[in-house]
Amino acid sequence: MPKKLQYFDLNGLAEPLRYILHYTKQEFEDYRHDISTWPDPKIKESLPFGQFPIYEEDGRVLCQTLAIAKYVARGTDLIPSDPWKTALADQAVYSITDYHKNVIACIQEQDKEKKAEAKNKLINETIDYYFSRLNKLLNENGGYFCGKLSWVEFVLCGTVEASNLFFSLQIEKDYPAIKSVMEEITSAPGVKEYIKARGPYNLDGIRKRFGDI
Repeated sequence: MPKKLQYFDLNGLAEPLRYILHYTKQEFEDYRHDISTWPDPKIKESLPFGQFPIYEEDGRVLCQTLAIAKYVARGTDLIPSDPWKTALADQAVYSITDYHKNVIACIQEQDKEKKAEAKNKLINETIDYYFSRLNKLLNENGGYFCGKLSWVEFVLCGTVEASNLFFSLQIEKDYPAIKSVMEEITSAPGVKEYIKARGPYNLDGIRKRFGDI
């Protein structure tokens, strides 16, 4: 059975997975749901934890972005073989995930005053707290989290791009090491062609679902 990735027509949690799959030249179906009508009760009930993304292969289903990312990167040089470098990769990716939880909380907040406060804190405090440290980790390891390009840099790239889209930012411009590795990924064969064919994302669907961000 063909490989299939399901998410919404957004970058969000799935774009790192799409980037890895295209970078490693794996054929897959990129199925995109309409976030403006989510949740669909029948679809939600059929998912392991009621959420996207999910990845399907040979009749098996896998959820959780990090689990999928590590799986689709297996057998390539994107997975560190050294235990210490593996730990360095995990250290970075868990920190990226901690940051992204703040983004999700801000988007899903329904109270306008609380949303404004959360957005202000995210833009003026949280972003620099995390990305200054992630930028430092890259600089300390030759421009990568574990000494060479790994699956974690793809997660970083997708996470920054999602925040840029949601909040009209250019986070990477303040963090040279992050900007450099993002440019390396988005200009890589496979990824570059995918981005060109995909075109830019917009927030129409997410605004219908959650209102103004």
